[in-house]
Amino acid sequence: MQGRLIHFYAKRRKINSVVTVSVITPAFNAENTIEGCIRSVHHQRKMVDEHIVVDDGSTDRTVNIVEKLQVDIPQIRLFKQANKGPASARNRGILESRRRFIAFLDSDDLWHPNKLVKQLAFMEETDAALCFTAYEVFDTDPECPIRIREAPISVTYDELLNRNHIGCLTAIYDTAQVGKVYMPEIRMRQDWGLWLRIVKRSGKPALGLNQPLSKLRLRPGSLSRNKALALWYNYRLLHEFEGLNPLDAAARVLKGGIFAIKGK
Repeated sequence: MQGRLIHFYAKRRKINSVVTVSVITPAFNAENTIEGCIRSVHHQRKMVDEHIVVDDGSTDRTVNIVEKLQVDIPQIRLFKQANKGPASARNRGILESRRRFIAFLDSDDLWHPNKLVKQLAFMEETDAALCFTAYEVFDTDPECPIRIREAPISVTYDELLNRNHIGCLTAIYDTAQVGKVYMPEIRMRQDWGLWLRIVKRSGKPALGLNQPLSKLRLRPGSLSRNKALALWYNYRLLHEFEGLNPLDAAARVLKGGIFAIKGK
């Protein structure tokens, strides 16, 4: 099935352009995880052209650790700002990026070594404007995932309005097709808002590669684990930023909640 979809979306031409990628990592008080995150990026089978780390007002040793890593990893570009939240930090990274493809990895998450090789090849083959993959979820040990979040073959704009199927740590988008697209400045669900903007601008679905190529760390006390608050931000995103009327936005949030309960 996935092969037929690839054939359908692929342009019948060979892409000869050099594949270059900017990786964006927002960081806030990440001294315990930032080095592992960065090394997982620079242990990729494909060399990373630039890794933009945006420190969002950390008060621990995050900046010192990144600066030490820069000595051996010149692709790291460090930017500092007052604490403004992950949307602002990622948008700063997008603004500063200088490469065709933009990928995201938060400071406590990890990539498999073949992540970029496989995903960028898939994007070139299918001419995807936005691509995402399956990913593992772990608690304390990255080598012992507690579950795998699978990736559907494709997600249209209408389907994406019902639920965010795309893990931020898996996403890559092609600025050659859609230009630089920024996240809405909202406290939660900003990544979902970005995917909606990209799919709408490109006029074609996001394509999924159902291979777990990233590792998401469970974050105790994270905002996204507060279900009531998460539903409120789902509604805000759809109503305030996507322009859905209140009833339609509420219906979409309810529908997405039912899908999540059923595990779809």
